[in-house]
Order: sequence, then structure tokens, then C-alpha cells
Amino acid sequence: MANALNRSRTQVSEKAPPRGATKGRSAPMRAGRATGAKEDPKKMVGMYRDMLLIRRFEEKAGQLYGQGLIAGFCHLYIGQEAVVVGMQSAAVPGDSVITTYRDHGHMLACGMEARGVMAELTGRRHGYSKGKGGSMHMFSAEKNFYGGHGIVGADVPIGAGLAFAHQYRGKNNVSMTYYGDGAANQGQVYEAFNMAALWKLPAIFIIENNQYGMGTSVARASASPDFYKRGKPFGIPGQKVDGMDVMAVRAAGEAAMAHCRDGKGPFILQMETYRYRGHSMSDPAKYRTREEVDKVREQHDPIETFGRLLMDRGWASSDQLKAIDKDVKAIVLEAADFAASDPEPDPSELYTDVLA
Repeated sequence: MANALNRSRTQVSEKAPPRGATKGRSAPMRAGRATGAKEDPKKMVGMYRDMLLIRRFEEKAGQLYGQGLIAGFCHLYIGQEAVVVGMQSAAVPGDSVITTYRDHGHMLACGMEARGVMAELTGRRHGYSKGKGGSMHMFSAEKNFYGGHGIVGADVPIGAGLAFAHQYRGKNNVSMTYYGDGAANQGQVYEAFNMAALWKLPAIFIIENNQYGMGTSVARASASPDFYKRGKPFGIPGQKVDGMDVMAVRAAGEAAMAHCRDGKGPFILQMETYRYRGHSMSDPAKYRTREEVDKVREQHDPIETFGRLLMDRGWASSDQLKAIDKDVKAIVLEAADFAASDPEPDPSELYTDVLA
């Protein structure tokens, strides 16, 4: 873990995280490269808390799934927390978020309440989609979260549409569209690139490259794994970022948002990250070794690394971080209790929110 902390202090590292499969490719942006000396310690501690809330929430969701309280699909975000927390820390009110089905972390980072998200996972009345959407389909216009979407890559053109809405209304906001390395090869992604570039839309396309599209490694699925370069034919700039380093993500997010808010059009961010669990709860993940996962956890875990950085810079003490963990666990436990006891939707809900 000391090595991981030392990496966050350096300005540029030629070591590509988090897997050896990315060796030889262009090095992602690191924390020290664009973060200044005037960071707000309170905000930094808040980012740590947000990441830890997602981690503890997802751990509990996995438990509830194992107990049969969550049905259907359940895709956990454990390991990828730094991506959405770093981006949201750079956002301003009114910026929109849309993502795919690995969406619980994005909801929490957008400020949606843990009990409402968990109640939706268990299909209960007070879930964010009234218990009818489940893990893969939640939405909150109030929090500018426009859904997790079950079709691979389908959220990308919708994200471009959200950017068009910001532009049309004269709002200086940006649309953040998240999708995975598996979705990066979909044709609709390039159609969205074309429209966003033509109209100079304030759209940030965020590829969460967690190294596996379902059970297939990115090395086997993509002829060119430098996804951030795929906007070049459209004149869209891009950047590769260490998605396990929340400070690096935040710095990259700030730069991309400034580009969009200045009317320069879309931007692509490729976040090099890693998921610790299988593609979904039903995936045993036999396509990779336990040693591979453990190596990332030990050397480049986003929460452990950032916690050590906070203490090293005097922004938080060990006792403070323990108190945050205790507080977060209490929130998640209350959310789980609520989600298990909340009534199921009334049968009449079958006929509401249906487009006729």
C-alpha cells in the first residue's frame, strides 16, 4: 500500500494500472499531475466518505442478494468507486448523469438516498422507481440522474440528448455519460460522437474500463483498447485517467468540464479501473485468478490509498476515518432494514407510468 501512496505523489507514472495487460499503452493521468496545493481538506474527506458509502452499500446489497431479498440482476460497483465520486466532486448543480446497469454507485454519488436505492433493489413501494425498476432501472430527475439502462451502450445517445438539452436551454451545464469497455465498440456510440461533435454539445463520455466486458478481457474484445482516442475522427479530444485514484479523476473531470463549458464541444475520458466482483452477482468470475484481484486490492485500492493520502497530508486522522466508516455502516444498515420491511407496491402500480 505504501507503493500505491508513493504513486499518488509522483507527477507522471509509466506504470499502467491496474493490470499488467495494459503495459506498453499510454500512461493514464495521475493525481499529482493536475491537482494543486489548495485542496479543501473538508471536501477531500467528503470524497472519502462518498466512496466508502458506495463500498459499504454494495457489500450489503451483495448480502441481501444472497439472502434472496434482491431478485433479478444485481451488478456491483465495488472497486470502481473513485470514478463517479471524482467526477461528481468536479460537477456543479444542474449537471446531468446517465449510466448503464452498474448504477448503484452513481445514484449515491448524485445524492440519492441509500434507503430509497436499497428499497428499489428489493422491489419495495418507496424505492426510487416505486419498486418496479429494480437494480438496473432507477431514475431521479430531482438529482439529475437519468437512469441506469439495461441495454449495452444504449445510454450513450441519450446522454448526447441530455447535453443537447443543456445547450438548447442556454444552461452552462454538462452531461456525463458513463459506459463500459464492453459498450465502447457499439455503433450507437459513434453515432452519438458524430452528433455531439457536429453541434459542439457539452457532453463528457466516460468509459469505465474495468478490464472485462462480462467475462471477456478487454485485450480479447477490443482491437484498440485506447478508447479515449476513438473520438479523433470526429475531432473530439480524449484522455486516459487512473480511475483508481480519485484525485486524478477529479482533476481530469475539472479539465473536461471546463472544455465543455467553454463551448468547445464533447470530451472523452477513459477511466482505467477494476471491479472486484463478477460482472453480476450470478457471475463466478472464473475467467480471472484470485491472485489478480487480490493484487489490485492490496496495491491500488481506491479507498485504502486515498485514506492513507488523507492521513499523510494531515487532512484526516485514523480516528476520523474510523468514525466515518462507523457512520456509513449505520446508514447502510438502516437502509437495508427499511428495504426489507417496506411494503411491496400495490397491484394498481402495474398500470401506472406506462406509455400507451
